[in-house]
Amino acid sequence: MIEFVPIAAIAPATVEQVLDRAFGVDRHLRTAYRIRAGMVPIPNLSFAGVADGALVGTIQCWPIRFEGDDGSDVPLVQLGPVAVEPARQQGGIGRALTAHALAAAVAAGLADALTLIGDPEYYGRFFGFDASRTAAWRVPGPVERHRLLARGTGVPGGAGMLGPRIAALA
Repeated sequence: MIEFVPIAAIAPATVEQVLDRAFGVDRHLRTAYRIRAGMVPIPNLSFAGVADGALVGTIQCWPIRFEGDDGSDVPLVQLGPVAVEPARQQGGIGRALTAHALAAAVAAGLADALTLIGDPEYYGRFFGFDASRTAAWRVPGPVERHRLLARGTGVPGGAGMLGPRIAALA
């Protein structure tokens, strides 16, 4: 049985070790990290999955923004990374963590403008994310366009740049 706890309840070094094992020690070079540079995770949307006292997975959500070419400035929430201990992958932990974080986003009133970089088939089928409004988005690094996904009624559809939000959410 997986118990979800706030990620702040887990030692940061332990979280980092799971992320390293799931994504590699060079993960900080990825575009998703550049998009949220300097931000801290949103505490009430970031969770750890614990089973039998051991950390088995994490999910973090980040305050980012869309700076539109038309002058708009739209706050967004970036979902991820979703990290699961390699020995526990394919067991539904990542899916459960994602569902838990999305339910928390709904409860917090932050579910109308969500984005992530991930597998479109998986995140589309289970969580309703797609790339229909992200084609003109720019990001600070390389990205496979079909993997830049969003969901929610507040997601902008025009051209613009993703980056860190000026002030992190508390």
